[in-house]
Order: sequence, then C-alpha cells, then structure tokens
Amino acid sequence: MHRTGAHIRQHFHKATMHSGRAATITKISAHKLACRSRTGYSMGMLIFTPQALAFVALPKTGTTAIEKALRPHADIVFRKSQKHTSAQRFHRRIRPFVRSTFGVALESFAVLRDPEDQIRSWYKYRCRDDIRDKPEFAGHLSFDAYVEAVLSEDPPPCAQIGSQYRMLSGRGGRILVDHLFAYERWDQLETFLADRFGHRIIFEPHNVSPFAKAELSPSLQRKLRAARRAEFDLHARLMDTDGKLQPRLQNMAD
Repeated sequence: MHRTGAHIRQHFHKATMHSGRAATITKISAHKLACRSRTGYSMGMLIFTPQALAFVALPKTGTTAIEKALRPHADIVFRKSQKHTSAQRFHRRIRPFVRSTFGVALESFAVLRDPEDQIRSWYKYRCRDDIRDKPEFAGHLSFDAYVEAVLSEDPPPCAQIGSQYRMLSGRGGRILVDHLFAYERWDQLETFLADRFGHRIIFEPHNVSPFAKAELSPSLQRKLRAARRAEFDLHARLMDTDGKLQPRLQNMAD
C-alpha cells in the first residue's frame, strides 16, 4: 500500500517502502529539513528507492508533468508545496539520510531549460488573470521590464524566481546532480526513465502558461546572458551533448 511521507514541517513522519511495509522515518529537526533554500523554495522531492533515484525539481522545466507521471511510483513522497529543493540540500541532507536509513545510494536527476525561455515561462505564468490582485502578478510589466526586475538586487515579488544554476550547484559552482537533461530534448529523459523503471513513462502537459507577448530586446538579452553566464554555458554544454550530462560523475573525474 502506498502512502506519502510528506509532513516534514516538524519531522519526517512515514514513508512506505516498495515492499509495502510502512517505515517510520527517524525524526529530523524542522530547522534542518523545513527551512527554505537559497532560491526561496522549500525542500521536498520524489524518491524512488527501488530505482535508487531522486527527482530534483527545477521550476518551469516540466516539473508538474514529471511529478504527475512519477508520483505513483515514488515510495517517499513530499507534499506538493515542498517539491522544489536544491541539489545541494539533497546532496548534504537527503542522500546521506536515505543511505544510512534504508541502505540505498540515490542518484539524482533534473531538467534544465534554456534560461531565457525559463524566465519567459515564469513571466507568462505570472501574467495570469487569476492572480491580478496578488503581489506576484506581472501583467503590468513588459517582458523587458520583467527581466530587469529579475536581475535587480531587490526583485519585487513577481520577479522572485530564483536561478536554475543555483538550484543545481553547490560550493564553488559545481553541479551536484547525477543526471541532467535538457528540457528541449525531452526524449532523452523519457529514454532514461524507461530504462530505470523498466517501462515507458507517459507524460501529460500541466501548468501550461497563457499567451503573453514576451519578446526580449537584444540589449536585455545581452544583459541577461552576462548576468547568468554560468547557466547559459551549462545549457549550451548540455545541448552540445545531445541533451544529457552526468555532471557529478564528471566532477569526480576532474
């Protein structure tokens, strides 16, 4: 029987192992597990102990579609509001915990999107009419103005979106996920998951942003690329290798 082990506001409660037996997870302090990451997203993820996998969810990279498709296969599931956690927090806290508690050496996987397109997706998402009266609404801004706000030292609520690179990296800028896939080469992710799970995973579109005019001027493109050079470089490197990388393995080889 599958249950969720999601309530980590005070501690991990319960997770159900693949065999069906309920496993009580050792209490861990809320300060260590429930605090927000550098990017502003609470920690949490899907973990698949039979496949020795953990999903590091980066916002606006198809994460909801992945979560919906894979959630039935996860034996440790954190609640939806806590699905975004950094690779560094996973590497430091969750990976060692799962290894010591269940004897499983997890590998992490994530999806990286073209940085400009990822910000554009955020912009469109925050131009929705249903949040017009909320601080997160960005419909009063052009896309140029939105990118300026994202890059500012003190972004307004609508532009507080974090950074893909910071979600993936640790000290010294080293990428900490084991398997990284390009959003633009979704087929590589599908092939990887089919191999690990032993069958094809079917994805359906979710959280599709409404239409909004979102062309970026050449001057803002240059400014964005300069400000997030490491993220653009990582995405270019990923696309140069057919949309898949094993960054952590390469880090250990360097």
